[in-house]
Amino acid sequence: MYWALFIAVAVLSYAVQAFFQKKFKEASELPLLNGMRGCDVARQMLADHGIRDVKVISTDGQLTDNYNPTNQTVNLSEAVYGQDSVAAAAVAAHECGHAVQHARGYIPVKIRTALVPVVSLSAKVVPFVLLAGMLLINTLPQIMWVGILLFAATTLFSFVTLPVEIDASRRAISWMEEKDIVDPSNQDAARGALRAAAYTYVIAALSSLATLIYYLSIFSGRRN
Repeated sequence: MYWALFIAVAVLSYAVQAFFQKKFKEASELPLLNGMRGCDVARQMLADHGIRDVKVISTDGQLTDNYNPTNQTVNLSEAVYGQDSVAAAAVAAHECGHAVQHARGYIPVKIRTALVPVVSLSAKVVPFVLLAGMLLINTLPQIMWVGILLFAATTLFSFVTLPVEIDASRRAISWMEEKDIVDPSNQDAARGALRAAAYTYVIAALSSLATLIYYLSIFSGRRN
């Protein structure tokens, strides 16, 4: 049953990634009629929400866009920062949506932030803890349980991330439509790109859950 679940998640992951790339490419080829670049969209959205202490900066790489609450920056990849496409506007507005969430005290963001230290620790030690737990399953099963609990924290983090990302896209779309950032004929393309991006987070959460079930099945099988 696990392998059927694993294969299903893998196939869905491939399909969603292909869908996301297709939607993003389509939106990237549609120019904004107002000529605004991604950085312009980001700065206007922040200003319209009364956020004055967050900077918009360019960062290297592709799809490296993010909001960093630690140093209060919206980091836009080169393909977004300087481009005047529908895709650039959608991504820039989405990342600013996270800044708005922090400014408004959005509860799921607070929960995700609280989980960050645990998830950071888990990413470093969980492979070793789980390996030791598998080797010592019959003598020290507690080690395996510690590894499973640590990995469960990352799974929880993945699911908490879902409403955070979906809400950021909702805020982005609502603001863009209200301010006529994207031409009405291209609004569906902007929604499609952000919706496709949200699907990738859904698959990531399901993949993490499938892996957690796998570790639980190992523990249960070896204990029995």
